[in-house]
Amino acid sequence: MAYKNLQQFIEVLEKEGELLRIKTFVDPKLEIAEITDRMSKTAGGGKALLFENTGYDFPVLMNAYGSERRMCLALGVQKLDDVAGDIEGLFKMLSSPKEGILDKLRMLPRLAEFSSWMPKVRSGRGECQQVVMTDPDISKLPVITCWPKDGGPFVTLPVIHTKDPNTGIRNVGMYRMQVFEKTMTGMHWHKHKVSARHYNEYKKLGKRMPVAVALGGDPAYAYSATAPLPDNVDEYMLAGFLRKKKVELVRCITQPDVEVPADADFIIEGYVDPSEEMIWEGPFGDHTGYYSLPDWYPRFHITAITHRKDAVYPATIVGIPPQEDAWLIKASERIFLAPMKMTLIPEIVDMDMPVEGVAHNLVIAQLKKDYAGQGQKVMNAMWGAGQMMFNKILVLTDEGTPIQDYKALAQYVFRNVNPATDIYFSQGPMDVLDHSCSKLGYGGKMCIDGTGKHEEEVDDRYTFANGSRDLSFLSNDFPEIKSVNTLLLQQDIPVVILSVAKERPNHLRELHQQIGGRPELEGVKLLLYVEHNVDANDLGVALWRFCNNLDPRRDSFLYEGAAASDPARRTACLGMDGTRKTAEHDGFRRDWPNIIVADDATISAVDAKWDSLGMGAFLPSPSLRFREQMYGEEAVAS
Repeated sequence: MAYKNLQQFIEVLEKEGELLRIKTFVDPKLEIAEITDRMSKTAGGGKALLFENTGYDFPVLMNAYGSERRMCLALGVQKLDDVAGDIEGLFKMLSSPKEGILDKLRMLPRLAEFSSWMPKVRSGRGECQQVVMTDPDISKLPVITCWPKDGGPFVTLPVIHTKDPNTGIRNVGMYRMQVFEKTMTGMHWHKHKVSARHYNEYKKLGKRMPVAVALGGDPAYAYSATAPLPDNVDEYMLAGFLRKKKVELVRCITQPDVEVPADADFIIEGYVDPSEEMIWEGPFGDHTGYYSLPDWYPRFHITAITHRKDAVYPATIVGIPPQEDAWLIKASERIFLAPMKMTLIPEIVDMDMPVEGVAHNLVIAQLKKDYAGQGQKVMNAMWGAGQMMFNKILVLTDEGTPIQDYKALAQYVFRNVNPATDIYFSQGPMDVLDHSCSKLGYGGKMCIDGTGKHEEEVDDRYTFANGSRDLSFLSNDFPEIKSVNTLLLQQDIPVVILSVAKERPNHLRELHQQIGGRPELEGVKLLLYVEHNVDANDLGVALWRFCNNLDPRRDSFLYEGAAASDPARRTACLGMDGTRKTAEHDGFRRDWPNIIVADDATISAVDAKWDSLGMGAFLPSPSLRFREQMYGEEAVAS
């Protein structure tokens, strides 16, 4: 379904009971984010929120993509798998053999349909240019400040347009923009991103780089800007495919070489000068649930701001999961499964990215396994597939169990895993936001091959009989262990989570060797270590902290020894250090970020006005759950 504009999408959300209008004044500085955080963490993602009284001329739309239902409404489908089915059908149609003239003629209607999705530049001005600010000033927009230690207000849902200066090929991406002055923001594109490559090409040519930022319009635009497309595939072709109607573009007023959606709510035009000194940008409370720390990024100079007469300012917050971005990620997971199957990894059946893994950190892949070593083949193919190169922990399974049933999946995977032979480590490019890497954007990866094993893959030297399962000795004999989670063990999942106060270099490696050989732990295949101030029995939080704080290659240590049940054979248990890393205990030389927690003043202000918001029963701040897990109050953990 193609939406005429963002206002039509808002009308549909309201008609479907998916929108709350908030007429009470809410401050874009911290309060909007705090209210949205409370709503986004309710069951199913809560409702979209339209803040109509912000102290600015424009209302603010939040959490518009924050549930599976709203994500489907945004893309005009009943379920996200419908899009994958359309893509798979298109691939099959294009790749099937055409044996005769009739076969070729049958393709013509589909090819005509395909051409109808291609973006088109129209003459004249668009609705996005109905109002032109005579004196462009981004401070007149309700740009939100999300978290107390953010470097300032950030544009969080920008659709950013750049072009390769050599080929003219457009890229549409989404990169946060910190507001510094009325006509200047940062441009936070990471070194792995296409826009960063465009920037480098302009730098070689010694030219200014024209840039345009769109906000609003059809919700398919914002989604397409986040989608993991191959290089040189136009994001507006994807948007046209999703909405089944071409995207109409118009030329910018002060940057005429850049085209933008005619129906957008706001357009911010400007340029980046590669010869100019960069600006110190951040910190920012990011999608990992931690602050991303300051660094140098290009300056974006604003030359024009235009908007619709009835413009709505769209924004999002990211932070401790679950948040709205989880559903954008879920859409990409479902939509891009089909082309991955059709082109690169034909044996892949299904894929899942759990919320606790915050996108790339944890990916589960299901394959149809036919031969020994096929898991490793899929592992290498996935780590070479576009943005999947950022994946940290890959879990492989086969058709023996459904992958969305996490309990059954874990039971199946760990029945099949020998921690000494079936867990593989590598290293390579990582997300720049991954604070656990010893080097920025470069770190370790791990693959857990939980597929059923062929005869060639089994090492008969090992046995994994169950121990006594009485693990009370852990807390009794080791005072540094603050809590023990045996819930998974009780469900026939041989994994134990321990929260530990780390006190010296190599502490956890030594501890793991001490406890790994205890007969009570025989058959336990994995020990996950988390921070002492994290409750190991709060499974979701413990896994979120663990995944974020782990560099698998650096932070893993294997115990091997004679099995108590059969001394002629061996047992093995892998330990993994998901705690905070410091220079003192780990030789870690980068700053370690704090987790993102709202400040007391904002929590109290929202509590006081809750009854006037019209949002129903009181929702306490999610931040209250995490305050004791902070290290000091600053963005850098102290």
